[in-house]
Amino acid sequence: MTPPSEAPARRMWPLYAAGFTTAFGAHGIAANLGGDTEDAVTSLLVLGGLLALYDGAEVLLKPVFGTIADRIGARPVLLGGLVAFAVASALYALADSPGWLWAARLGQGAAASAFSPAASALVARLNPAAEHGRAFGSYGFYKSIGYTLGPLLGGVLVWAGGLRLLFTVLAVLGASVAVWALVAVPVVPPLPRARQTVVDLARRLADPVFLVPTAALAGATAALSVGVGFLPVSGAVAGLGTVATGAAVSVLAACAAVVQPRAGRALDAGRITARGGLVVGLLLAAAGLACAMLPGLTGVLLAAALIGAGTGLITPLGFATLASATPRERLGQTMGAAELGRELGDAGGPLLVAGVAAAATLAYGYGTLALLLTCGPVVAVLVGVRRRVGAGRG
Repeated sequence: MTPPSEAPARRMWPLYAAGFTTAFGAHGIAANLGGDTEDAVTSLLVLGGLLALYDGAEVLLKPVFGTIADRIGARPVLLGGLVAFAVASALYALADSPGWLWAARLGQGAAASAFSPAASALVARLNPAAEHGRAFGSYGFYKSIGYTLGPLLGGVLVWAGGLRLLFTVLAVLGASVAVWALVAVPVVPPLPRARQTVVDLARRLADPVFLVPTAALAGATAALSVGVGFLPVSGAVAGLGTVATGAAVSVLAACAAVVQPRAGRALDAGRITARGGLVVGLLLAAAGLACAMLPGLTGVLLAAALIGAGTGLITPLGFATLASATPRERLGQTMGAAELGRELGDAGGPLLVAGVAAAATLAYGYGTLALLLTCGPVVAVLVGVRRRVGAGRG
């Protein structure tokens, strides 16, 4: 199917809503699991298990559902995932027992693993390559809004009616977006695909065309997760209250949300290149982590702003690059694999920083991740210099 010169807004809004849903569901529940669930969350170990259940399902299943989307079409996977998300959310809302909480959380993670890469693939299929930056920038903007509002609105809902009310709202949200997508998102039939062996898949995923933007996305997500998780700790150590540290995290999310659509439009207009934007984004995120090593409110706010800006720059450019370089019949598989890379960064960044902090201090943890993110741009520059020297000798 050849995409229209400009995807009508009514086709794209349900996809943006799907992105918001997965982000709101992930962070809204994660931030409030321990607040009003004494019967279900009896220890930090149980809390950690419930948090890992959602992410673990995404790590295992996103590439699988991405491949299925290529095989049967992204729209059925999108709709099925949204319906499954609504059903899983309704489980705990109706049952309200610890066992059903585990089942609901696992179901939500599995459902998000289906509709998230399917939505990304549809964003690419419904927009021409020349507008991928704008499309993915807008999609990322609404996901960032979900990440920002999830803890806040989730907390209000839990305060008003307990965790069951939050799950009820998520069930209604998932069902509503599914109906909206059914009405507004057009049928995008799967494209004919050449037979692909495991070796072919491994070769394609190891290609720098896939590996470089995926690694940048993983690095950006690692920085984002560390900022959200550890900047409040740095603020508390500096004597800042919860309002100040909460505002800092909001600054991070807001900067990411504001930068993404602007970065996407700049890419489409040719004002920036994908390679240059990814390099600058990684350097901004690394600079933010370096600022987090500074004591006091200034360091926390600078870290939040720079990490948010770097993440906002990398996300649309990374996905637009992947979409443009991927055969259209393999978009679901590529988006699923890229989402897997982001999930690994989401888990690996905090683990790395926490491990270094346990052995030394949190500042060293920030510094270690900053150095790791800086390695990408350094390698890119060295490779570029080597190519120029080789071309000159030729």
